Amino acid sequence: MGLWTLLEGTLLLANGLAILNEDRFLAPRGWSFSEFSVGGTKSFKGQLMGLIYATQYMRVPLIILNAICIVVKLVSG
Repeated sequence: MGLWTLLEGTLLLANGLAILNEDRFLAPRGWSFSEFSVGGTKSFKGQLMGLIYATQYMRVPLIILNAICIVVKLVSG
């Protein structure tokens, strides 16, 4: 397992978090950001929810990173 494989895995994980829909997936399971209190962001659940929402706001850089990854895969085989 090399560094490139690790970076690809991280990119795939970020893509998976970015496509989660709050209304259809997160809210029925109690993971809605509006239901979460401000003081509870120190917990693991709060940290994970912050990560999910951060990746959802960073969609444009993810698209660019995906394009770079595709080009590198096409060139290197």
